[in-house]
Amino acid sequence: MKLLLLEDDQILNETLALFLTRAGYSVDVAHTMEEAEEFTYHKQYDLYLLDINLSEGSGLELLANLRHAEDNTPTIFITALTDMHSISEGFRLGAIDYIKKPFDPQELLIRLKAKLKRETLFCGDVEYDQKAKVLRKNGQIIDIGNVQYKIFTTLLLNCGNVVTKEELYECLEHISDTALRVAITKIKQRLDIPITNIRGKGYLIEKV
Repeated sequence: MKLLLLEDDQILNETLALFLTRAGYSVDVAHTMEEAEEFTYHKQYDLYLLDINLSEGSGLELLANLRHAEDNTPTIFITALTDMHSISEGFRLGAIDYIKKPFDPQELLIRLKAKLKRETLFCGDVEYDQKAKVLRKNGQIIDIGNVQYKIFTTLLLNCGNVVTKEELYECLEHISDTALRVAITKIKQRLDIPITNIRGKGYLIEKV
């Protein structure tokens, strides 16, 4: 998982980055809003950790700019503020959680794991970010086309259960058994994942 951390307290920044790296996350550290924005231009992240109260501005302002640019990356705010207006504004902009200073880094890790688990579904080395509506394979965003995307996400959201052909027909532009078989074959080849044809019933991605 790739994280972007923006915290202008140098000591806290370094402490959190080290803690999260040891926990298995890939962490890029920004010290200013400008530096954080520069990171987002060149990289895709699974989650942002943003301090609200920055020396040169506000993490709220940064998130507003990112959302305006159609960046829907899940975000957790770090804040020393207790006023409900700032917290409410953070959630309005699409933050999924906030954590109040001072805090135990272990608490942040627990919250982060819980949020990412709910936001992201996995199938082998393929992950589906439900909030951003993005597919990644080996960490890289992959575009499989609108029809294949609809079919795959429908199967993934019903992982472990058979999805009928009739349900999958709704994902197609031109309904036919042949079109459905071709689309599923392309998904299997492109993503290298097993999709089982349950004869007479439908298709299935099995739980691992």
